[in-house]
Amino acid sequence: MNVTQPLTYFDNSATSFPKPPQVAEAVARYLTEIGGSYGRSANKRCCTVARVVEQCRDSLASIIGIKDAGHLCFTANATQAANTVIRGMDLTGGRVLISPMEHNAIARPFEALRLAANIQIDTLPAFSDGLIDVANISIPDDTRLVVVNHQSNVNGVTQPLSAIRQAIGTKPLLVDASQSLGKIPFNAEAWGLDYVIFTGHKGLLGPTGTGGFWARHPHTLEPLLLGGTGSNSEHLDMPEFLPDRFEAGTPNVAGIFGLEAALAHPPEASHHRDDLAALLAAIRAIEGFQLHAAGDFNNQGSLFSLTHRTLASSELSWRLDEGFGIETRAGLHCAPLAHRHLGTAPDGTCRFSLSPYHSNSDFDYLLDALTKVAKGQ
Repeated sequence: MNVTQPLTYFDNSATSFPKPPQVAEAVARYLTEIGGSYGRSANKRCCTVARVVEQCRDSLASIIGIKDAGHLCFTANATQAANTVIRGMDLTGGRVLISPMEHNAIARPFEALRLAANIQIDTLPAFSDGLIDVANISIPDDTRLVVVNHQSNVNGVTQPLSAIRQAIGTKPLLVDASQSLGKIPFNAEAWGLDYVIFTGHKGLLGPTGTGGFWARHPHTLEPLLLGGTGSNSEHLDMPEFLPDRFEAGTPNVAGIFGLEAALAHPPEASHHRDDLAALLAAIRAIEGFQLHAAGDFNNQGSLFSLTHRTLASSELSWRLDEGFGIETRAGLHCAPLAHRHLGTAPDGTCRFSLSPYHSNSDFDYLLDALTKVAKGQ
């Protein structure tokens, strides 16, 4: 990467870029030197693969804040993880409480269950920025599950998980950590979470095609995918033990090699929280733009959105790309519930999501571009 040029990629909530250089090296090493499958043979190649996969599992357990890495299962992405957990429960006839900021990876599986399994879906109370109004949470007796998006992929508002746990009592709590994991501290055990879904290619800086979930009580779930595991092959039902019960089929070993490399080599951040606060303050001062972010900066993640007084979000994104090479994402961001809550539907917003590689000079370049767009230049 040429450090003399500004880093103009601001779409890290879709997928992170750049990755640590060790990620590509690890993927190439697996593909060109190691090979071998996971959990299928006892030869040296497969044993090498198993060591790396289990090291990655242990590394993820440490980041998530859990003691038992054996309850952490790999999937192809957070969407598959969400479907595995949600469709693995028996929620028939029950009630589910969700935040107003959920991604379609959560909202669509529940909509399918609403139609097929007669479940009731209610929305947790929240302030205008999407922050859960913990003091006004009410939990009906028939509630089977509470679901919270830890960090919004639209405006970056970050939820107080420990306080939410206290408010909901002993009801099971599922958290979507797709946007937060790897960016801010996380502690599933201390916060009393029951299920956590995550992806490897965003804040964790790993390759696409990696993700997974952790379940405090995995025996409460039925597997979504059925197939070969390399274990108990004489039986036609899935193994009861983990992780095999939820890891049917050949995993993305190359991706897991890359993810473990990313976890082992996190970059030193090129900007700090104060720099983000200064960036948001400067954007607020540019005439014509409306900033969509957390109302309290203490709840702000490393992403935010803009709308313009006259430009559609898609037009704003196009002008930034064509005129300045700044890459963003426009639209509803697969989160129509969030945009409805924020009042930005149906056009959506232009989203900017940061990387640890972004520096103050990159922020200055972005501010200069936004100022010129505001002036019609």
